[in-house]
Amino acid sequence: MHFLDQAKIFVRSGAGGPGAVSFRREKFVEYGGPDGGNGGKGGDIIFEAVAGLNTLIDFRYTQHFRAQRGSGGAGRNRTGAGGEDLVIRVPVGTQILSDDKEHVLADFTKVGERKVFLRGGDGGRGNMSYKTSTNRAPRQHGTGWPGEEMYVWLRLKLLADAGLVGLPNAGKSTFINAVTNANAKVGAYPFTTTRPQLGVVSHRGGEFVIADIPGLIEGAAEGAGIGDRFLGHIERCKVLLHLVDATGEDPVEAWRIVRGELDAYGAGLTEKVEVIGLNKIDALDPAQVKKLVAKLKRASKAEVFPLSGASGEGIEAVLDRLADAIGVKATAPEDLPAEEKPWSPL
Repeated sequence: MHFLDQAKIFVRSGAGGPGAVSFRREKFVEYGGPDGGNGGKGGDIIFEAVAGLNTLIDFRYTQHFRAQRGSGGAGRNRTGAGGEDLVIRVPVGTQILSDDKEHVLADFTKVGERKVFLRGGDGGRGNMSYKTSTNRAPRQHGTGWPGEEMYVWLRLKLLADAGLVGLPNAGKSTFINAVTNANAKVGAYPFTTTRPQLGVVSHRGGEFVIADIPGLIEGAAEGAGIGDRFLGHIERCKVLLHLVDATGEDPVEAWRIVRGELDAYGAGLTEKVEVIGLNKIDALDPAQVKKLVAKLKRASKAEVFPLSGASGEGIEAVLDRLADAIGVKATAPEDLPAEEKPWSPL
């Protein structure tokens, strides 16, 4: 399935149906009078967040959404049928933006969340409602109120507890493959990851979601590489895991470049809890690793975790730190389901 996180669509609610002009015609009834009913209400445009979707690709092929208009009224004071509402299903984490992208009109963060986005027009009045003591046989009627219409942007921000950031080839995809059930592509060339990946980490008897986004390079905020648009997918994360390649030319400078791009993007990314992971330590001797850890600590003023996504070394300590930042509590063995409890001969 292709990944798409932005789409522009056109939505229009249904117009109200016209009122009827009708008069009673019954045998042996001398004065029938008007009996035209009102028109039906037009259908609403409703957005609903549903589970099981993680892309907006469907909106690339279907971009116009129009709700049904209301039916016209009829004689015998019958109201026309209302137009059917149109429910547009979107992934959890979708935002609806104005046409100029300046205003957030709706934000869906929970499964099942619904919002009536555009209300259908009311039906027109039938001639029955115009009858007065001086106007006993009115022939006027309402044509029905028009629906609302507008162009909007849909923007998907994936919901994850932790986000992976770093330069290209920092080992982010290898890490997420090692700790989750994801199957991210791994390759020895820049921008192997071209779209965000989500994975579920099972740790301490609990679970949390981690997101891997394409690598950042210097100047990403100005469009270098594949830009920084994918940073929107980690705006909702509680903690960022910043992976630094220990085998790179200057790990400290690599850390500074990514921090600079996070700061240029804004949205409070530099204010989030940052966990620094010095990756690929399996390719260095312990003395080199110790030296690089000390340098990164001095530059970042933060704790640095040496690890290897390929060999698994140091991963448990990193997951413990992420779980603490997210708020995943350790589950005691007696609280685990029977199938997850450690085996004991006693």
